[in-house]
Amino acid sequence: MTNLIPENVLKVYKKLEENGFEVFLVGGSVRDLLLGRSVKDWDLTTNAKPQEISNIFKDSFYDNNFGTVGIPSVIDKKAHVIEITTYRTESTYNDNRHPESVTWGRSIEEDLQRRDFTINAIAMRSNGEIIDPYNGKKDLQDKILRAVGDANSRFKEDALRLLRAVRISTQLKFDIEEKTLQKISEDAHLIEHVSFERIKTETLRILLCENAYEGIMLLKETGLLQYIIPELLEGVDISQKRPGRHHTEDVFTHNVLSLKFCPSKDPIVKFATLIHDIGKPKAQRKDEQGLVIFHNHEMVGAKIAEKICERLKFSNKEKEKVITLIRWHMFSVNENQTDSAIRRFIRKIGVENVKDMMDLRVGDRLGGGTQTAESWRLKLFKQKIQEQLKPAPFSINDLAVDGNDIIRILKIKPGPQIGKILHVLFEEVDEDLSKNNKVYLEKRISEL
Repeated sequence: MTNLIPENVLKVYKKLEENGFEVFLVGGSVRDLLLGRSVKDWDLTTNAKPQEISNIFKDSFYDNNFGTVGIPSVIDKKAHVIEITTYRTESTYNDNRHPESVTWGRSIEEDLQRRDFTINAIAMRSNGEIIDPYNGKKDLQDKILRAVGDANSRFKEDALRLLRAVRISTQLKFDIEEKTLQKISEDAHLIEHVSFERIKTETLRILLCENAYEGIMLLKETGLLQYIIPELLEGVDISQKRPGRHHTEDVFTHNVLSLKFCPSKDPIVKFATLIHDIGKPKAQRKDEQGLVIFHNHEMVGAKIAEKICERLKFSNKEKEKVITLIRWHMFSVNENQTDSAIRRFIRKIGVENVKDMMDLRVGDRLGGGTQTAESWRLKLFKQKIQEQLKPAPFSINDLAVDGNDIIRILKIKPGPQIGKILHVLFEEVDEDLSKNNKVYLEKRISEL
């Protein structure tokens, strides 16, 4: 197992030892080594103080209050930061998130005592010797996530651990130990002390998991979901049943099942899939037969999604993707659609969103109870899209004329009118690409 430790990590480890300090691999790196998983972050802990670490590693950086020094490195040909943290003990947590003060610890055992879960409270020397005061190795073998020591204290110390518990159990496909799970449910309200930036990060990590569906259901079971995406819970018990329709589940169940079957690996696309029908509860009406309908739910949902994304501190680019996918997810497909209609669809959602929209549709279909991921009409639709994307989608820049031609022919100055005329020409040519020639378009410019 120790032969899996990268050479650059061992060099840092040995350099601390050579300077007379005690040092251990710790946390997620040890956990993943013991599980045979790929290690993403290499963390060390030592009795050396931050300034002593910085004196040893001249290229290090130290800009926090928690004793963590970063060492720039290259691992597997990729830039990496090896983090070294001084043993520490922590006092009371006044804000359920950050310790009131940090005191340097005296031993590895003291340091492990402050950690969140037993499987993260295992330390290892470079020779493979294990320090495991909380039987984390056994919990790894039993696939159990258990709080270190008193679960009643762990989540009150740092409320982010509530969400981390769900994320780690989802990633590793571990069960949460009964008392730990109970305390998560009891302390769920404490998540309000955590910034939405951190909540967003952990939520997207859950969505990255292969079994993201189970993670979202665990958020619901523990009561955390109501503090993260309460709008999603409005779909509980909202029936979608109509004669001749495939929907058999309520809106909430359909949303999470759509996530389950969405083939995308992009957490933003999976997030959009999770909330794609979030507008249905507010859009629901009864038709003349007394049956439920959800007219324009995609428009209502897009507005709700915008507020959710802003609350969770999504970037503008992420937010726009989510809104676009939800706003236009009700696109229709039929065998008679023209090439120009396909091109309009591509322009409407953006070339960069075409594959993502198809992935959402697959999740939507399977999450709604259909047995096939794609109907023959959807397959034909996708084929037509690919034909229009080769070699590249027709755009306004592909017109046989440009703004200079308009200025020359109409003898006008540059301004907004130029763009308007180009747009009219583009719409006309897009319906019939044979019109994209200079003679025809110059004649149309004169007429316009």
